[in-house]
Amino acid sequence: MGRINELRLIARVAQMYHMEHKRQGEIADHLHLSQATVSRMLKRAEQEDIVRTTVIAPTGMFADLEGALRDRFGLKEAIVVDCTEDRDGAIMARIGEAAAHFLEITLKQDEIIGVSSWSETILRMVENIHPLKGTKAKYVVQTLGGMGDPSVQTHATQLTTRLARLTGAEPRLLPVQGVATSREAKLVMIADPFVRETMDLFGRITVAIVGIGAVEPSSLLARSGNIFSQQELAALSEAGAVGDMALRFFNKDGRPVKTALDERVIGMAVEELTGIPRVIALAGGASKTLAIMGALRTGAIDVLVTDKFTAARLTA
Repeated sequence: MGRINELRLIARVAQMYHMEHKRQGEIADHLHLSQATVSRMLKRAEQEDIVRTTVIAPTGMFADLEGALRDRFGLKEAIVVDCTEDRDGAIMARIGEAAAHFLEITLKQDEIIGVSSWSETILRMVENIHPLKGTKAKYVVQTLGGMGDPSVQTHATQLTTRLARLTGAEPRLLPVQGVATSREAKLVMIADPFVRETMDLFGRITVAIVGIGAVEPSSLLARSGNIFSQQELAALSEAGAVGDMALRFFNKDGRPVKTALDERVIGMAVEELTGIPRVIALAGGASKTLAIMGALRTGAIDVLVTDKFTAARLTA
């Protein structure tokens, strides 16, 4: 009978705390116990299965898929968004909304944000960010050359400067092409003091926001002119490339695909991404599933924001 009496008192303490919402000090006074005893009894209530914690995910949340992504790819966090159809436009919009909220909530004071400049999904995120009132970032650093075809070049500049304005940061632009015509041309361009000043900040970035692309470039990237020729893209595919982050290509196992083309890219390398404390990747869609899988295996990504259809494919 001793145990049942002990459990009865533990259950009463748990009832007063969890259901009657009394503070531990109030319970102690009411039952003539010490507060330390009340605290021990509340712990025992969980150990004895008298109190069970249940988290009920709201509609539109996919806890199982998020957990599977974290476990399979070693992610710190995975955010899976609801979407009514497996279509790129709809997927980018939902991912952008979720990523904007996540960045707003988790951004710390004086962070240095790195952002890839030719991503439609990242642009959707920026469009959904509210101006931050308290926390302010220090810099927003463009991590891939932003110059290109004049008809779309403003995309890269506006993405960086708008994110800087919303986060209270100073923009640091990379005023060169993303893809130089040759290795020699790249060396000349990165010797420019303004370009060097931005690239020197790569090692100080505390949070990077990246898109993930398939080998075949997106329509925006194609229009920018910051791409390789069809013959060069075919050679990348033959070398095993399945996707890229900021025009740095990797294979399905996440290993870098190094070719002479890599020496023409002006921007952050995947190896540099791995040294950043927090890397948030935004990507979804059937055409990018293999690329996303390869990107996750690089070990560079800490947080993935994707859609439920892509998450299901990645964890199948």
